Amino acid sequence: MIVDDESIALRPTTAWVDLGALRANVAAIRQRVGPRQIMGIVKANAYGHGLVRTSQELLAAGVDGLGVAFLEEGILLRRSGVTAPILVLGGIIGNQVVHFLEHDLQITASSPFKLQQIEEAAAALGKRAQIHLKLDTGMERIGVHWDGAAKLFEAAVSAQHCDLVGVFSHLASSDAADRSYTRLQLERFLEALDWFRQRSLPCPPRHLANSGAILQHPDTWFEMVRPGITLYGLYPTPEVERSVPLRPVLSLESRVVYFKVVREGSSVSYDSTWTAQQDTRVVTVPVGYGDGYSRRLSGQAQVLIGGQRHPVIGRITMDALMVDIGKSSAYNADPVVLIGAQGEDRIGVEEVAGWLQTNVYEVLTSINTRVPRRYR
Repeated sequence: MIVDDESIALRPTTAWVDLGALRANVAAIRQRVGPRQIMGIVKANAYGHGLVRTSQELLAAGVDGLGVAFLEEGILLRRSGVTAPILVLGGIIGNQVVHFLEHDLQITASSPFKLQQIEEAAAALGKRAQIHLKLDTGMERIGVHWDGAAKLFEAAVSAQHCDLVGVFSHLASSDAADRSYTRLQLERFLEALDWFRQRSLPCPPRHLANSGAILQHPDTWFEMVRPGITLYGLYPTPEVERSVPLRPVLSLESRVVYFKVVREGSSVSYDSTWTAQQDTRVVTVPVGYGDGYSRRLSGQAQVLIGGQRHPVIGRITMDALMVDIGKSSAYNADPVVLIGAQGEDRIGVEEVAGWLQTNVYEVLTSINTRVPRRYR
């Protein structure tokens, strides 16, 4: 089930998307990279922000194209009226190619065999395929190794039904304080692409820079950059250079649905992992791990109620969590902020990621599609 801002307006748990912040982040990235094209990465439901609406807003804000991970994401965008270039970055299997061609989606050709499948399908349908060649310079995910790319290049330039519109690789640690591995990947990328120069052939448009590289590796920008997490107002790691000012885009909010006094000695939630040491006031909030608010946050997280921090107590359940508000007051329908600002305080995605010992990407993309996205 996927819901949005129109379908379930009354659900108290909502992921709010700040469109002004989204536009400001695009503008800040544009100022940073200058005339390079920007491919806005919107995979995984636009990092939890809502695929279709976020993509439309990014294009309106000036990105030149979109990148997704899977075929179905590209098809959904096409069916929603998006006409801009869309590259599917992930690997493909042969029977998918006809659907790429039907929906005018750019294809990642990651090996000579994959390219042959694309060429044959395009020939059979009487269509032209737009392809980006994928080189592996050190990620070891998909793509031909940089030092064995000649066969892929040869196949691409001789293909009769493919338009070569890009060549790219993916940086494994561009957001790290130690920049040596990114420099090595850049050297490998350039070494591979020298094949075109040696044959006096024009090199296809190059794209290598993800968010970390946009922030701290200008020599990787080439003709196009691929921002992801920075579009949504977050830095990929705490140590990355903060050369672009960013505004957080998403907040996660809910409301109190129940208030009770828990007596001293009483336990809260499954497995009795938390027991009241004295009489205290506890509220129930209708959000749980079924919404993507991880069970691992049990006994770790805090939320904002009335501008004050209060701890999440006991096990987080599938559909609800409990909060100890001590001697404070709270009433049914009072706002609860799980991610975002309230009063003078703020709980950032980075803080939630710290409680979970993970990264900001996982926090955002874990927010389930049953949580309505509302845009303001």
